Amino acid sequence: MATLQIRVDDLVKKNADQLFASLGLDTSTAVRMFLNAAIEFDGIPFAISHRRINKESLQAIEDARLCKNLNGPYNTGEEAVRAMLED
Repeated sequence: MATLQIRVDDLVKKNADQLFASLGLDTSTAVRMFLNAAIEFDGIPFAISHRRINKESLQAIEDARLCKNLNGPYNTGEEAVRAMLED
């Protein structure tokens, strides 16, 4: 039997361990399941694609980059919440 070693961010490992434990698995078993599914599928066993961002979000990203159409700054969290609730 071969040993597979991979490096992942500590938080990714922790979250994966918790997720798999909630499913009754350990991470090693989950990785073996993925590898077997990839072999059975003859490829990645799930869709890999670019996440589509809607036009409103794209505009908000562009506005943030250009520092335009921004609200605030606010002096307190309550002030920011009040401004959000006004819309």
